[in-house]
Amino acid sequence: MEEVKLHGTSYNLFTYRVIWALKLKGINFDYIEEEHSDKGSLIMKYNPAFKRYPFLFHGEKVISESMVILEYIEDTWPQNPLLHIHPLDRAIARFWVKFAGDKGHCIGTMYYTTGEKQEKAIKETIEMLKLIEEQALGDQENKFFGGEKIGIVDMAFGIIPHWLEVIEDIVGVKLLEPHTFPRLLNWVQNFKEEQVIKENLPNRDEMFVFLKNQRER
Repeated sequence: MEEVKLHGTSYNLFTYRVIWALKLKGINFDYIEEEHSDKGSLIMKYNPAFKRYPFLFHGEKVISESMVILEYIEDTWPQNPLLHIHPLDRAIARFWVKFAGDKGHCIGTMYYTTGEKQEKAIKETIEMLKLIEEQALGDQENKFFGGEKIGIVDMAFGIIPHWLEVIEDIVGVKLLEPHTFPRLLNWVQNFKEEQVIKENLPNRDEMFVFLKNQRER
């Protein structure tokens, strides 16, 4: 069996998407912690386009970008599937994965900016959360997006609340309110109660200190 290695950084939540998927699939892998830098030799070699971790090494093959890695994992190890079999369900899941990738950047903008730019980013974040609440979750009674088991959409959205909760404290705003986003917060609770997720999240206090220091620099 080809060796599997994951290179990532401890407070990069994109790395955790891959950790969750590998563990849910029951795949043995080695995790290599890298320094937080966009100019490391591995980054410049394997992901010069986006300059970020994680990377998955599968034997001699190297895959970068977290959601691309998840698609590779799904195609390579079919056990405990993260995508439905039906083509329509798969298409809907990929739509929301793309939504998470395209819209989630507003949280980062809220974190890195101040003044008018920050206010705009806060409004965009609220709009994104409303769409998740009303459209992605809608009236469904499932524990997770599209079912009773964690899937690829949960992986895509899973980093958002954990990241946002810390950013809210740093920036001094509160967006994830129970009366505004009851479905979303119910999903967050279900997601974090899953054993694989619960055991593989960065320490919140340490993450707060790291991100606060990053913002101040």
